[in-house]
Amino acid sequence: MGRENALKSREVSAMIKQGFIADPTLTTFSFSPSRTFSSPPFSPSSTRPSQTHSHTHTQTQTQTQTLFDMMSEEHTRESKFSDDKRRKMQDRVLKLLDEEPFRGGGGDVKLTVVSRDGFKVSMDVHKRVLADKSRFFAEKLRCESGLSHSVEISDCDDVEVYVEAVVLMHSEDLKRRLRLMGEGVSKVLSLLKVSAAIMFDLGVESCLEYLEAIPWTEDEQEEVISQLGHLQLHDSATQVLHRVSSDPSTAARADDIFMNLLNGVLQAKDDKARREMKALISRLLKENASNDSSRLDVSKDTLYHLCHRCISSLVLCLSEATGKDERPDRGVLMSEITREADNIQWIVDILIGKKMGDEFVKIWAEQKELATLHSKVPTVYRHEISRITAQLCIGIGRGHILVPKEIRFSLLSTWLEALYEDFGWMRRASRAVDKKLVEDGLSQTILTLPLLQQQSVLLNWFDRFLNKGDDCPNIQKAFEIWWRRAFIRQYSAESDNSQLQITLCDYPS
Repeated sequence: MGRENALKSREVSAMIKQGFIADPTLTTFSFSPSRTFSSPPFSPSSTRPSQTHSHTHTQTQTQTQTLFDMMSEEHTRESKFSDDKRRKMQDRVLKLLDEEPFRGGGGDVKLTVVSRDGFKVSMDVHKRVLADKSRFFAEKLRCESGLSHSVEISDCDDVEVYVEAVVLMHSEDLKRRLRLMGEGVSKVLSLLKVSAAIMFDLGVESCLEYLEAIPWTEDEQEEVISQLGHLQLHDSATQVLHRVSSDPSTAARADDIFMNLLNGVLQAKDDKARREMKALISRLLKENASNDSSRLDVSKDTLYHLCHRCISSLVLCLSEATGKDERPDRGVLMSEITREADNIQWIVDILIGKKMGDEFVKIWAEQKELATLHSKVPTVYRHEISRITAQLCIGIGRGHILVPKEIRFSLLSTWLEALYEDFGWMRRASRAVDKKLVEDGLSQTILTLPLLQQQSVLLNWFDRFLNKGDDCPNIQKAFEIWWRRAFIRQYSAESDNSQLQITLCDYPS
């Protein structure tokens, strides 16, 4: 009988590394009731492990604090923090060991859990409970009844979690126990990991149900996805991940969803809610603009469809506003002009952010009818339209929009006069307008044109600026650069008569 028990003892000593034994030579899984340990185990009846504090006392000759002093103080602070953390953990373990399953002993298995830093906890548990609840222990504790066993689980990440897992195994209502614990997502994930390692199926199921029911922060969400992926629980984890799993139909309908969301903002009736949703959707779409090709994003066609619709609506509003018939709702109509211009600005901002704004410059440059109607509407209502032109000039000036010089000149030919006329109102009426940003963007756009076109635009600006002053964009910097290009650092393209010569040589193979 002794020989048979010895064989079984050697068999069960090969415990799995994850959560149990890091090195087979350290395995202590013995059936001998007189099993002794190298150091006294931690138990409810035993005193707490003594804490060893290393204090560094440095004698200094001067009042100047040395680098060594600073390092010593930092080490002492870290040591105190580590000691406090360990002490709190020990207090929590003591509280757990005062639970019903461990009171009064009486168990036929002495289970010892040892952390990587040597902290050790022992508890008397029932073999029947371990074997019934855990397929791992059922396999390892197969032997004759009537014997007491000593089991040691070494190299654990978190001793407290292992003790809590044993408490769960002795609980009749696991769901209630988890709820009473009131622990967060991280602790439940740790319990799930231990339960999976010891094949505590009911514990795994209860942890998954708990995770499915409680809210997660975004950081916790990433932790849940990562842990469940590593544990490879497959079908068991499906319900938990439903809240983050995309339905295949979502990808197919993504553009329709984006269209409805954008359209809802454009037609919103509450101005405050509209502003908030504009800011939110803009931020979310910027997140989608990362290099991750797997992310679903709004399509270029959707954005340009909305642009064309807003421009058509704006033309209609301006046509009605400039008509001969007096309208009782003229104030409402003027508000619609401002609103449609603001809608276009928002969509154009999204296009520029996604490097899709090139085509819109051509579309805007071709709006001759709109520019004509614009001049017939009072500045107080129309200046938001000129902000679209300023927006495009800023994009061109920053290199975010790349269009041929013909389109750049056409844009200025169609809309520059309107921008000059509205600039004073733009600057005074809207806090969102950055005067210097508009002036820099306009300057850079002008300076990308051929020199003769720069001259034409800047000489026209020169006369206007002298008469309007601050109500005209101040683009003196562009004027200076043009002046130097035209009169000081004149450049003439000279033909290069040199020719590239290529010599071919054959080498023996």
